Amino acid sequence: MRVLLVEDEPGISRLMRRGLEEAGYTVDTAADGLEGLRLAEENTYSIILLDIMLPKMDGWSVCENLRGQRNKTPIMMLTARDTTPDKIKGLDLGADDYLPKPFDFQELLARVRALVRRDKVNKVRIIRVGDLEIDTAQHRVRRGADDINLSHREYELLEALAAHESQVLSREAIQERVWMNEDSYSNTVDVYIRMLRKKIDANYEVKLIHTVHGVGYTLRLPDAQEA
Repeated sequence: MRVLLVEDEPGISRLMRRGLEEAGYTVDTAADGLEGLRLAEENTYSIILLDIMLPKMDGWSVCENLRGQRNKTPIMMLTARDTTPDKIKGLDLGADDYLPKPFDFQELLARVRALVRRDKVNKVRIIRVGDLEIDTAQHRVRRGADDINLSHREYELLEALAAHESQVLSREAIQERVWMNEDSYSNTVDVYIRMLRKKIDANYEVKLIHTVHGVGYTLRLPDAQEA
């Protein structure tokens, strides 16, 4: 598997490259954001490891540019900026995970494996719940004849719910699966559920997103519990 590492600190870049190669990955490196963006546009990678504080173009801008081009390669952001607003900004721009420095290299490898594994599964799946269709390869959502435009984070939440159709996911489980365990505001999940309902359910007679009070949320047809 091929990895793109975008890191401007030479010492950190060398250590990470060596560790990744010892773990069996082929690694390309870039020392600034513009070079990283160019490599990501010209090549196919299993995952992109992207520092935020980069010369020429910061990691947030690189991530935003790639997602704007419909590049769905998993992106893990690496940074010493460990504040919740910074994490939310990166994730909302389309990053899949966020690992603060300094980090344990074995944890990095575990997260890389998880993201690559999830990406492989998603590339071959279309999820259908009633008239809702989720193309996980293209990250496209339709309900009936309508295309539904979602933000990256709204999409990730919807896919997590749909992949566990009729199962109740607690707020904690959603934070773990969608926000990758980062410390988020206590009402983050509720806010995104409300936004998602406006797009998925508001204009349709059949409601698919349900609250199980005191437990969490589930996506199902209304009669799924009784079926």
